[in-house]
Amino acid sequence: MKRGLNPKKWVQRGGLAALLFALPMIVIFGVFSWWPVTQSVVMSFQKTNLVSEPRWVGWDNFEWVLTDPNLPIALKNTLWFAFLALIFGYPIPLIGAILMSEVRKRRGLYSALAYLPVVVPPVVAVLLWKFFYNGAATGVFNTILGWFGLGPFPWLNSQDMAMPALVLESTWANAGSTVIIYLAALIGVPAELYDAAEVDGAGILRKLWHVTLPNLRGVLFITFILQIIGTAQVFLEPYLFTGGGPANSTLTILLLIYNYAFGASVGANYGAATALSLLLAAALAVFSIIYFRATRAWSTT
Repeated sequence: MKRGLNPKKWVQRGGLAALLFALPMIVIFGVFSWWPVTQSVVMSFQKTNLVSEPRWVGWDNFEWVLTDPNLPIALKNTLWFAFLALIFGYPIPLIGAILMSEVRKRRGLYSALAYLPVVVPPVVAVLLWKFFYNGAATGVFNTILGWFGLGPFPWLNSQDMAMPALVLESTWANAGSTVIIYLAALIGVPAELYDAAEVDGAGILRKLWHVTLPNLRGVLFITFILQIIGTAQVFLEPYLFTGGGPANSTLTILLLIYNYAFGASVGANYGAATALSLLLAAALAVFSIIYFRATRAWSTT
């Protein structure tokens, strides 16, 4: 029968010292991370504007959120944004990293240029692209396209074009971080594998398919789930570009949460905002668990 650890031996082995070193971080993490989460859970069952005394309403906030006609619209738009970001934003960093890894000269310069958009403050980047997206014929993008006889396009004023326009800016702004991750992973791929593939007569595409991608499989699975979680929480682009318009075509889940809490039409419904936040967190948690269980064998073999 296995005995429990003797407290005296635990102290002698440095357990108490390790706990004392970790205690400040545990306290800080608990106060600034878990305490707000706990308060959000409590608030989701209350009717409050953070000024007057909160009133307990039970599941009313969740029922109100789930019956809100804007919720299906926001859910559809969020899924559409995630789908477009997956098509454009997922392969582009990988392709860029592979191309840069093949460059023999000035690789550092290209890496810095790829990472440069990440350094630009997100608000500045969105406002800059908003200027580029001017729907007039004299707008930056419309002027360039006009040289080829295209346009002008309404960009942010079109229900069909607004969301792809947001995805384009988001891909430009966030691809740099993923490129650096892929470049770091590519360094770890043994050069002998590429040499063996060349001896077997493999071309660039075959080396990519049979050597590069299998060795990046674990990283690819992680970046995929991170992108899904990130795009499900998109807020800055629809808020600053369009405010959810035109005609709610760019209204997302997080923007709807913001409108619950601070929007003039609803008016400081913090209980509903936290309720929808918890529903989103629960949905992402369930998706992540299913995803990791389904890909466990693929990502480790």
